[in-house]
Amino acid sequence: MQPETLETIIQWPDPVSGGLEGMTSDKVPTEIQYVNEGYKWGFHIPDVAPRHHWFKLGLDSSQSVSSSDLANQYPDTKAALSDSTQTPEMLTIDFLTAIRKHAEIVLEQKLPASVYSTTSIEYIIAVPAVWSEAAQAKTRTCAEKAGLGEGTALHIISEPEAAAVYSMHIMDPHGIRTGDTFVLCDAGGGTVDLISYRVTRLKPILQVKEVVPGSGSQCGSTFLNRIFQRFLIDKLGGLSSWDDEVLEEAMKKFESTVKRAFTGSAEEEYQILVPGLSDSPSLGVRRGRFLLTGSDVRAIFEPVVKEVKAHVMRQVDATETQGFSVKTVLLVGGFGQSAYLRDSIRQMVAPKGIQVLQSLNGWTAVVRGALMKRLASAVSDYSVVKISGRSARKYYGAIISKTFNADVHDIEKRFWNPYNGMYQVHVMDWFIKKGDTIVEQKPKRLEYFTECLVSDGRPRTIGVNINKYLNAFSAVPPLYEDGKSS
Repeated sequence: MQPETLETIIQWPDPVSGGLEGMTSDKVPTEIQYVNEGYKWGFHIPDVAPRHHWFKLGLDSSQSVSSSDLANQYPDTKAALSDSTQTPEMLTIDFLTAIRKHAEIVLEQKLPASVYSTTSIEYIIAVPAVWSEAAQAKTRTCAEKAGLGEGTALHIISEPEAAAVYSMHIMDPHGIRTGDTFVLCDAGGGTVDLISYRVTRLKPILQVKEVVPGSGSQCGSTFLNRIFQRFLIDKLGGLSSWDDEVLEEAMKKFESTVKRAFTGSAEEEYQILVPGLSDSPSLGVRRGRFLLTGSDVRAIFEPVVKEVKAHVMRQVDATETQGFSVKTVLLVGGFGQSAYLRDSIRQMVAPKGIQVLQSLNGWTAVVRGALMKRLASAVSDYSVVKISGRSARKYYGAIISKTFNADVHDIEKRFWNPYNGMYQVHVMDWFIKKGDTIVEQKPKRLEYFTECLVSDGRPRTIGVNINKYLNAFSAVPPLYEDGKSS
């Protein structure tokens, strides 16, 4: 098997028959709607119907769905109210169960029965770059409850890391040199994730390592839909024939055409179906169509594009702070295929001599790269791109005792150590610092000792708690466990 032969599922269930003759798309919306007979998911849900989405972010308490300015300015008007049973975990389990069942139907139709029944299946789940360890553990638990394997049959991988594996593999090898540094921007529907990589080796396989910790935020293309919906309601909502059906038709046109085709020109025009609305020349409505101008679309795009650009520039600046010059910004993800987003970022970074490229198969780069990485770990011959080092996203440390120093330590925290007859103080030993390079499968060896009385006998166990600390890249971690520095 070669990576080029990887196939993605692009056929989704028909809302009525449940067969594979429904919507054809590289991706399916991560959305779920509970109804009397169970639930609908993905493309089954009507455009204006209330639904649960972004629920996966609830698996990480540090990634609140209202943690971005865009989320606060443009709240989700279609969000369904959750009862006590509809937790992020339960929503995730139900959605993953639906995905698994659909994948099984597709495989049964594409593979001979004898092959399918004897083939072991593994599952790989890609998560955002900023996902915490706790969120990854919750994701794994939900996946196991949804029937997506367990133990070594279930794998978790970072979304931008998976995208990097695929995108670097298909790039022109003659244009890559050792020492090249690039920023990968995975711009999707809900979130935008960024990671910076530096090429460390070209042969026998391409190797890259993270330069600075990844970052991300909720500023994906979903907000374009929300802004367009608000624009349309403000513009046409006062007309007598306006209703949810008109809005649903308009949203379909915006999602399928306008979002994907817009290039940024004020001269562009789009005809939006608004069936049933009376002609209104002053509002641009004629014969059941509303004229959406390029200037209108640009105003819709601008708040979201501005936010993405800010995150890209922060990642570029953080990379340059470490002494590396960024050569390329590589765009993947559905929103990453937008010509307007590409050109806007290109204009921003042009003074720095940075080129902006869009990855081939950008919509599915993450899933393709995730599968390639798993194949490489199972069979070395399939390895084409290797992540040789990752940048620590947090500080990790343990509490140790040090001799009290009045010039450094808080006198109220000192204690008398009867074993050595000295004043000591408990402080944090941050043995991994944010930004340190972490090499996979290469453990960090630490040496500590503890004192105990001989009369107490040999200690059976010695335990130590590992603390973690996340803060701004330039900040200094606290000296003490309580978060204080002095």
